[in-house]
Amino acid sequence: MFNDKTYSQKMDKTFNVFTNELSSLRTGRANAKMLDLVKVEVYGQKMPINQLASITTPDARMINIQVWDLNNVKMIDSAIQKSELGLNSQIDGQLIRLPIPDLSEERRNEIKKIIKSTGEQCKISIRNIRREANDELKKLLKSKDISEDYKNKFEKIIQNSTDQHIKQIDEKVISKEKEIMTI
Repeated sequence: MFNDKTYSQKMDKTFNVFTNELSSLRTGRANAKMLDLVKVEVYGQKMPINQLASITTPDARMINIQVWDLNNVKMIDSAIQKSELGLNSQIDGQLIRLPIPDLSEERRNEIKKIIKSTGEQCKISIRNIRREANDELKKLLKSKDISEDYKNKFEKIIQNSTDQHIKQIDEKVISKEKEIMTI
């Protein structure tokens, strides 16, 4: 039996990943989520910074990273430098300070491109989920497990879900671009 909820949930998860990626982009304001995608090579594996330190934002222009293990300070700093955030850290013992500079016009345009590209990747993933669902429907029809009407009904449901998710992605891209250009 075909379950359209499975595919809708996959689309929701894809959208959530996209939203998390966008929230990790630097917008000119300090945001602890900016560091979510930065992974540090420690203890023989890649770990997110928030599992190695506590991250705070004392004001709109500063992120403080209080590293729990002094041995990890250099590795966390190195991972931040290698990331696409473009931040220069200041190390003070086990505290790493990340001042958030104002975004230049050039950097804002780079971030807009990243936002659009990330949005397109998410749309491609959503469409792939739709294709996967439609392929399953065709197999079920071919094996006579469902009728033509049933197949058409679920294709419409999957298409509506796809359209809805793509609209959400477009709205998120537009709002994030506005945020980047106004700060």
